[in-house]
Amino acid sequence: MPGTVSRLFNMTEPTGPLETTQNAATVLSVIVPARNEEDCIAMCLQSLVQQSEVGFALGVDWELLVVDDDSSDHTRQIAGRFAGVTILQAPPLPQGWTGKANAVWSAAQMAKGQWLLFTDADTVHEPGNLRRALQEAEHARVAMLSYSPRQLVSGFWQRALMPLVFSELAAVYPPEQVSNPEKRIAAANGQFLLVERGAYFAIGGHRAVAGNVLEDVELACRVKNSKDSTHGKRTIRFRYAADALSTQMYRSVGQMLEGWSKNLALLFPQPLALAAWRLLDLALLVGLPLLLLWMPWLLNWQRLLLGLIWARTLWRYYRRVGKSNFPVWDCAITILAIPLFCWLLARSWFHHSVRKQVGWKGRKYSAGR
Repeated sequence: MPGTVSRLFNMTEPTGPLETTQNAATVLSVIVPARNEEDCIAMCLQSLVQQSEVGFALGVDWELLVVDDDSSDHTRQIAGRFAGVTILQAPPLPQGWTGKANAVWSAAQMAKGQWLLFTDADTVHEPGNLRRALQEAEHARVAMLSYSPRQLVSGFWQRALMPLVFSELAAVYPPEQVSNPEKRIAAANGQFLLVERGAYFAIGGHRAVAGNVLEDVELACRVKNSKDSTHGKRTIRFRYAADALSTQMYRSVGQMLEGWSKNLALLFPQPLALAAWRLLDLALLVGLPLLLLWMPWLLNWQRLLLGLIWARTLWRYYRRVGKSNFPVWDCAITILAIPLFCWLLARSWFHHSVRKQVGWKGRKYSAGR
């Protein structure tokens, strides 16, 4: 749908009201699935309704749909306090579907927007984010644009583990390769996934990935591997976007452990091999200094060799973790979380390969690698 956004928005910040007609099509539908999100949905919706700047009016140029996914807390009541927000009730969960796929698919079929933005209830959007994202998608001429938000963490174990996980994700899914149409690799982050309406329904939308626990990556693969009858092969764009939005994925250590147990074995092709490599890192980082202390009879050249191996391992480790986009002090303590990370990799592999079942937010889903 090239040209739609540029007709509505200048590529610079607006200086006056946007000219619209009564019959102008809705440019954007923002869809927020919410299941027991009373602790965060108010901040999310506040940041979204404030996107209605001069010339980009909620209810005229865009719509905001919240899908209550059978919440048992005050999520629906909180969402109802925001003017202009349409609240939908997710239909009964069909067999073989994940709750999120069921919720957003029901909303997507009712959405009017020429672009669909799927964003989680724990996100907070920067002012002007929606406008800039639409401009970026059209400027890059992509069918899908996905942002990896700035991650907010709290507590020691979140600060230590999250940079470790995201550094590995950056290594497996380099954004420059994901965004390269010549590369087969595809990825997306379901916390912010903007897709052109025609492309979304052409690939079957969330119905096509109804039982997939990692639905965002699967949707990106389907878009990147599809073709448009007019413009040919569809392209995607994926990048880290601290300038666009932030999120706190997990509110507790228990939630974090459950979440990564659900996803890690799907995100990494060889989770057990990755765990073995990181345990080797830990053995070298901790073991080599201990050898130098416990073996005073080593010759100088032997000490130098062990020291050089240790320094190289340390440099390579922090060079990799530094790509996580977390603060330096959080990256510094990730060594202490290596055993936890390896345990989660093994646990996730066990859930997917042996138990064939994962849990999330009170529901159990069939899984398998």
